[in-house]
Amino acid sequence: MITAEEYELLCLPEVREAIHACRGRDPLSVAMDRHVPHARLVATQVKYLARAAEKLPTYAAAECILPPRAFEQASSEACAAHKRIGGDTVLDLTCGLGVDALALSRRFRRVIALERDPMLARITAENFSRMGITNIEVVNIAAEEYLRREGLRFDWIYADPDRRSEKGLKQLRLEACSPDILALRPLIRRASARLCVKNSPLFDVDEALRLFPRSSVEVVSLGDECKEVMVYDDGSGPRIIATAIGRGSFEATGEGAGKASADVAPEVAPSAELPAPPAFDPTRYRWLVVPDVALRKARLTRLHLRGVADCWSDNGFGFASEEPQQVIGRVLPVEAIEPYDPKRLRRELRGCGIELLKRDFPLAAEELMRRLGAHAGAEQRLAFTKIGGNFWVIRIK
Repeated sequence: MITAEEYELLCLPEVREAIHACRGRDPLSVAMDRHVPHARLVATQVKYLARAAEKLPTYAAAECILPPRAFEQASSEACAAHKRIGGDTVLDLTCGLGVDALALSRRFRRVIALERDPMLARITAENFSRMGITNIEVVNIAAEEYLRREGLRFDWIYADPDRRSEKGLKQLRLEACSPDILALRPLIRRASARLCVKNSPLFDVDEALRLFPRSSVEVVSLGDECKEVMVYDDGSGPRIIATAIGRGSFEATGEGAGKASADVAPEVAPSAELPAPPAFDPTRYRWLVVPDVALRKARLTRLHLRGVADCWSDNGFGFASEEPQQVIGRVLPVEAIEPYDPKRLRRELRGCGIELLKRDFPLAAEELMRRLGAHAGAEQRLAFTKIGGNFWVIRIK
């Protein structure tokens, strides 16, 4: 964390001017430049402002102060902007660098953002000032203490609990995170009827619905990378949503959503009664469907593929004879689908550069590359999978 002395330096006009002048330079060269005041401090900010250009563009544009650890733990602005809540007032229990509070300030008239670390609270308030944000009040206080106040009323309460222990170990159980949202629920319900909780991308959707049975649970991905599991505890569920930012959403609603692992929705019969897809015929298919990771994490892959593919499997690939439309994921043209023959493939691919996809295949990608004598590249695109009891290789055009 940035110290109080470093914070004061970063607020000095000459240091701010140096940071502005050095943007675009190599941070190491900045750190070694004797003409730059407080060169190492300036170099660190130059480094993180460069990284913020994609992750936190509003912060980068305003040349905000970026503490390294807080930056690493922060949401991207793209994910923060996706939050499905709005209204008059919201309480953010876990402000941090304030990325989510910034997004909420565009959806609510007033935001109260709590940050227990006094230095981070000062930095975040300064950053909001630099960005011209006037409807966020940063309060240096722990969530547990603030919620004990009488007369609190908010349209929503938002929380992104710290998922690191005091020793820096990752915590997956919600009750092990800080603050403990489950323990605070009585105080939260006294202040608001609606709670939004951001969880780790590793958090299980079934566990989310067990803890919050009338909630909407949304798995959010960006660039086919799972970013977060959101819980909207507002009585709108049970509902499970898979959202790939920029690609679309797919959901299961009603009581069936409480059985996500069985991939059922209320309008669909239980998993055991679902009509099976046609028998796999490798000569028929001209398109490979690679569902987005959000669908796989939400366990909605089969439900989604039933509407867009001729054949699908539990491993996550779909196959179609005609080009599918409205797919949340990638649709790739197929040249051929063949039985997996490692000896023949090694003779053919040795020394080649290949782009490799795999689902439900017994070898890790690195090991598969090694056995084929290939390396990462763009000469060929191949997908490897298992359907039924057989292994297949799919040649992609």
